[in-house]
Amino acid sequence: MSRVSAARHVYGGSVPLLVAFDGNSLMHRAYHAAATGRHVDDWGSPVWAIKGLVGYIARAAAQLRPDAVIVGFDCPDSSARKADYPGYKAHRPDKAADLTSQLLAAPDVLRAAAFQVVCPPGYEADDVLASSVALARASSWDCVVVTSDRDSFALVDATTSVLRVRNGGLENATLVTAVSMPEVAGVEAWQYPDLAALRGDPSDNLPGVRGFGSTTAARLLAAFGSVDAALKAVDEGRHDDLRAAVGEAAARSLAADGTREAVDRNRRLMRMRSDLPLPSLDEGRLPLDYLTMRRALARRGIILGPSLWALTGGSPPVPEEAVPFVRPREGARTPQSRRAPGEGQLALF
Repeated sequence: MSRVSAARHVYGGSVPLLVAFDGNSLMHRAYHAAATGRHVDDWGSPVWAIKGLVGYIARAAAQLRPDAVIVGFDCPDSSARKADYPGYKAHRPDKAADLTSQLLAAPDVLRAAAFQVVCPPGYEADDVLASSVALARASSWDCVVVTSDRDSFALVDATTSVLRVRNGGLENATLVTAVSMPEVAGVEAWQYPDLAALRGDPSDNLPGVRGFGSTTAARLLAAFGSVDAALKAVDEGRHDDLRAAVGEAAARSLAADGTREAVDRNRRLMRMRSDLPLPSLDEGRLPLDYLTMRRALARRGIILGPSLWALTGGSPPVPEEAVPFVRPREGARTPQSRRAPGEGQLALF
């Protein structure tokens, strides 16, 4: 079986595959990794994070063999969530100027290179990812979301997986599926939004319920199924059941004033929009035009060649038979397995 047919077999047989990329999170990771040597173009403008993002897209395409790709970015000008809750991300320091300039430039660079790019007014890359998942589902496609953030775990279901890029880059990324979610997050995929609402998200300045980290939230959801069912137990005075599930302190915290407001706020702000207008799946179909992509990137001093093969309908740099398809590893790894090559390592790059 060739790598192409093996990949299609792994990701749903003959079902088409959309891969949706979180442009902001991947550029942040590429910026800090500075793997390209802090590259600048002919005018002295920084481009290494943009080059890193294109590298992530190219390597993911080689690994997943999608039928279409889309790239989402945060709106740089306004935030519907911040308008709703002024504290949203309010604690974050200003981004470095050379990161900000690349984030602003990246959508136009990628559009010129023939990628389908969405930067929705007032919303974020997460909303583009959720809308991409909804579009794929409505079209009977599978979808893989590529991001470095755990927020997208809320999108995982039978036809949607998340390839989470952490330290070590894409070659050491974790493929999170509905099957592996209990190992990765401690809950079933459909419970993850409730876990996140209980835990909160310090990176977005969204406090959780006091005493509820991921482990305690998972224990509560294992016992009651949902936050709503646990709060119903509070209303019914079933303190012993709550205490048996999460202990005295957390049970009291769940019943405290302000808990429901915190959960409702987190649910509201963490919920990703799935109805944004997007290009059609056909508009994002691969292959993209090789010369268009090369020229657009070269204008910014980004020179990429063989690594673009999976995006542009080319052939692998080495024969497929020499590099058997290896599915990205699922779930968490043990300390022992971290010392060995992971399943997701790609021999072509």
